[in-house]
Amino acid sequence: MVLETMISLYGGSGFVGGTFQKMYDGLINIERDERKPKSNKILYFISTVDNYNLHENITLDVDTNLHLLCEVLDHCRSEDIEFNFISSWFVYGKTSSVPVKEDAICNPTGFYSITKKCAEDLLISFCTTYGVKYRILRLCNVLGLEDAKASKKKNAIMWMINELKLNHNINLYDNGSHCRDVMHVNDVCRAIKLVVDSGELNTVYNIGSGYPTKVGDIISFAKQYMKSESEINNIEPPEFHTQVQGKDFWMNTQKLKSLGFEPQYNLEESLKIICK
Repeated sequence: MVLETMISLYGGSGFVGGTFQKMYDGLINIERDERKPKSNKILYFISTVDNYNLHENITLDVDTNLHLLCEVLDHCRSEDIEFNFISSWFVYGKTSSVPVKEDAICNPTGFYSITKKCAEDLLISFCTTYGVKYRILRLCNVLGLEDAKASKKKNAIMWMINELKLNHNINLYDNGSHCRDVMHVNDVCRAIKLVVDSGELNTVYNIGSGYPTKVGDIISFAKQYMKSESEINNIEPPEFHTQVQGKDFWMNTQKLKSLGFEPQYNLEESLKIICK
């Protein structure tokens, strides 16, 4: 499928960016060491992926999420530029007011989460100064077979499903009672395309299902569907996890739906695809 105009794609080697690149034509892939866009429309996926980098490389989130972004923005001082920035639900931080709307006050915890929100703020300030148009898209938990880097730290739901395929025992925090907003990567990419093509400018969009799903229910379905021999054990979450992660989270997606978006896959269909 061809996009309406040519888009300079940053971060096309990652999970969601790579899937987007496979689904749509009309993209100019910006190489890793390049900063200058090759079209006036930008889709920016570059980012770290979890809150654990401070244990091994304390500056990685700042270098990747902020410094590199600024290097790209330095080439975007034009009112003709449209900058579409991929962010994360992590920027909202811990909240008891769910589903969370785009105008909710953000209180991120953890270096990844904080730098993603800072990146949003830097982008808005830059765009306001130079008249650049922007959109910020905050993604939910994304499920898909293509996430080669799924781990305990990043996309833990996909990592656990992969462990079930191998009949490895897995541990669930709090019996899997915590809720998340999840959607198949193809639907996430469809939502991104819709917002980039038709969304309001200079604003934020939540990209997600808009519904809460218990992690334990996902794992139970996957185990039963695949007839996995894995044992599922309950453990207490480690202290650092509780510091940087809230228990229950899902987003208000009425703004996305107002553009006409509807997922192609419900949760069960998504899981059946992933569990193959």
